[in-house]
Amino acid sequence: MINTQEILVYITVLLAVAFLVKKYFYKPKKSTKSCGKNDCGCH
Repeated sequence: MINTQEILVYITVLLAVAFLVKKYFYKPKKSTKSCGKNDCGCH
């Protein structure tokens, strides 16, 4: 029988894996508002 502690561990592991996938594998869409090669002074 699965107890509460095991459920919390599984949720924590899933959140950690999701965070790592988002951080390293998810590539955000390129924004058209970026400065690009001509520095528009937006930073």
